[in-house]
Amino acid sequence: QVQVVESGGGLVQPGGSLRLSCVASGRAEFTTHFMGWYRQAPGRQRELVATMTTTGITKYADSVKGRFTISGDSAKNTVLLQMNDLEPEDDGVYYCKFGLEYADERGYIDVWGQGILVTVSS
Repeated sequence: QVQVVESGGGLVQPGGSLRLSCVASGRAEFTTHFMGWYRQAPGRQRELVATMTTTGITKYADSVKGRFTISGDSAKNTVLLQMNDLEPEDDGVYYCKFGLEYADERGYIDVWGQGILVTVSS
C-alpha cells in the first residue's frame, strides 16, 4: 500500500509565498509516472492546479500560470509546488496525486493524499 502525504500549507498574506511538498511511500515496489496538485475551494469542485509527468511535461491551470511552479523527483517520489504572489482566490484544500505503477499484478493506480489547507488572508 502506498501512502501520499502533503506538507507545507498554512496561512499566508496576499502576495506571499508558500511551498507545498508531497511524498509517496510504501513497502510495495512501484514506479512513479505522474505527479500533480489539485485544489478544492469551499462549495466548488476539485480542480487541477499543476501536473507533471516523469518525462518532464508540465501543465498548469490558467489562473496560476506565472505564479506557481511544480517540480519533482520521481526517483525520490517527491513533488513540490512553489506558490508565489498568492491571492485570496488561491484558498482551498490542496491535494497531491501520484500516478504510479506497482511492480506486481496491481498495475497502474492513482493515489491521493489527504489534502492540506492553504489560506490566503490579511
